[in-house]
Amino acid sequence: MQQANFLTITEQVIEHLRVGISSGRWTQTLPGRNQLAKELGVNPKTIEAAIQILQQSGMILSQGAGRKRLINPKHSHSPRAMRIAILNFDHTTDRNIDYMVECFHSLIEAGHSAYYTARSLTDLRFDVRKIARMVEENTADAWIILGGTRDVLQWFADRAEPCFAIFGEHTGLPMASFGPNKAPAFSAATKTLLDYGHQRIVLLCRRARRQPMVNRSVGAFVDEIQQAGISCGDYNLPDWEENNAGFQRCLASLFRLTPPTAMIVDEASYLIATFQFLLRRGITVPGDVSLVCTDDDPCFTNCEPAIASISWETEPLKQGILQWANNISRGKTDHRSITTPATFINGGTIGPAKTR
Repeated sequence: MQQANFLTITEQVIEHLRVGISSGRWTQTLPGRNQLAKELGVNPKTIEAAIQILQQSGMILSQGAGRKRLINPKHSHSPRAMRIAILNFDHTTDRNIDYMVECFHSLIEAGHSAYYTARSLTDLRFDVRKIARMVEENTADAWIILGGTRDVLQWFADRAEPCFAIFGEHTGLPMASFGPNKAPAFSAATKTLLDYGHQRIVLLCRRARRQPMVNRSVGAFVDEIQQAGISCGDYNLPDWEENNAGFQRCLASLFRLTPPTAMIVDEASYLIATFQFLLRRGITVPGDVSLVCTDDDPCFTNCEPAIASISWETEPLKQGILQWANNISRGKTDHRSITTPATFINGGTIGPAKTR
């Protein structure tokens, strides 16, 4: 009887890793040793021995101690499907934005696998250490990050997995990115309010847009009111605890003594919350206070009067994400930065400043 040639455990692991790389299960990097050991039910030392052999063969490449091994593109079969993790700025709003829903479905229709992480950047408080732990808990070939701060996006840029930054402070980083150029539109909105005689103008936006330094759009607002001789301080850029109760307390504080005559509100959900607050107080728009939203949300379509807002084309984002996903699925590096113009659209929620 011919003696059977049984593979050792290490040889079985090597074969498993080879098949995973060749089939395109892993495309850019190999999962960490402990993650593979847990998946295969073997000792981490066995995984390390198998990895060392594959490294000697040139199938995978070392990046140094503590970093994931790169997969040699020569040994990858350019897979069709990528597993893409989406890290939202805030789950309560981002998952339901029309263009993000369309981007998600376009990735699925193209044969890729996409999913939202359990926690958002807001949940993780933009803490890079917490984000690092969360990323290690997720198995993804590539990442889409919405509204990342500079240090968060720098951390992702230093990793091997391809990344696509939507909004956020991505300028100059080696990653694909998209963002509307809202700064000119912020300037136009602020100038319009100033032309209507407004002096007490407030911009309500999340802390990540203001601290540790203002982003370009908020900076455009600050520049305009300062050029008009208005000193910009905490009144114009208030801080609040970023939950419903904190936002309501912020609004109550603003209207307690010296109410603003104009407000620019970042994000449609906060604009709706502001409208409700004003309605409960009997404060009229635009009679008592003028309102501008920094986004043109589909829910504004049937509003009368029309809501003054900032609008930009979403199609370049959808096309850019899909092309990026297809490029990286073929092993191509894609660091294209897409910028689309944004336009301020005046509406019936802006009127002359109320005189007292």
